[in-house]
Amino acid sequence: MGWKQIEENWVLTPPKPKGVIHFLGGAFFAAAPQVAYGRVLEQLASQNYAIVATPFLNNTFDHRQIARTVHASFRKVRSKLFLDYFPVFGMGHSMGCKIHLLINCLYSPSRAGNIYIAYNNYSADRSIPFFKEFSSRIPEMSAMEFTPTPKETEQLVVANYATPKNLLVKFIDDDIDEISTLAQILRQKFPDTINLQTLKGTHLTSMGVDPQWQTGSSFSPIDAIAQWVKQEVHKNNQTLEQVILTWLDKQVK
Repeated sequence: MGWKQIEENWVLTPPKPKGVIHFLGGAFFAAAPQVAYGRVLEQLASQNYAIVATPFLNNTFDHRQIARTVHASFRKVRSKLFLDYFPVFGMGHSMGCKIHLLINCLYSPSRAGNIYIAYNNYSADRSIPFFKEFSSRIPEMSAMEFTPTPKETEQLVVANYATPKNLLVKFIDDDIDEISTLAQILRQKFPDTINLQTLKGTHLTSMGVDPQWQTGSSFSPIDAIAQWVKQEVHKNNQTLEQVILTWLDKQVK
C-alpha cells in the first residue's frame, strides 16, 4: 500500500477500509501532507482507514475559497474511489482545522465525526511571519485580514456547525493553538459528545517529518539542533496515533 495521487489528492487505500479520513494540514505544510504528516497518516491507514489528504496552498487571505476548493476536490476523489459507502471523518492540524470547520459550516457534508489537532484561528498579524514589519512598510497591508475573520469563524461554528462527535487534541507545550476555545464553543452545542485530550508535545508533534541528518566526525551545534528537531517531531507521535485510533474505532463499531 503506497501513496497515489488522484484528482489532486494524495490517497492511501487499504484493502478493506472501515472508514475514510479526509486530512488537511497546517498552513506551511498543507502543500505536501503525504510528506509532512506521512508517519501518522500511514499508521492510520495500516489500521484500515482510507486516507485522502488534500493539499492546498496558503496563498490567499480568503479561507472560504480554500474551503470551497478543498471540498470540491475531496468530493471528486471520494466518488471516483467509491468511498461513499464508508463513514467519513474530517481530520485537520492547525489551519487545516479551520478549513474543516468552514467546510462543515458552509456545505454541511455528511461526517461521522471530526478530529481537530492543535487548532489555530489567529488573525493575520499573529499567523503570518513578519506581517507587522511588512505592514509598516506597505500601509495597505495593515487593513488585510483573513476571510472569515477569527470572530466570524466562531460565529459560523455557533450558528451552523452540526457534527456532534468531535475529538480535540491539545499539546502541553503548544502556545499557538486555540483548542480550548474551540472545545468551549462545541461543548455548548454538544455537551455529551466532545472528547478533549491533552498530550505531551508541541505544535509539531502531529507531523511525521524525519530529518535525515547525518552527523560528521565532530558533533557540532548544528548537529545538536537537528537532533533536537527530530526528537521534538517524533517523541509523542505514538501516543497521538493511539488516541486517534481509539476514538475512531469507537465511532465505527
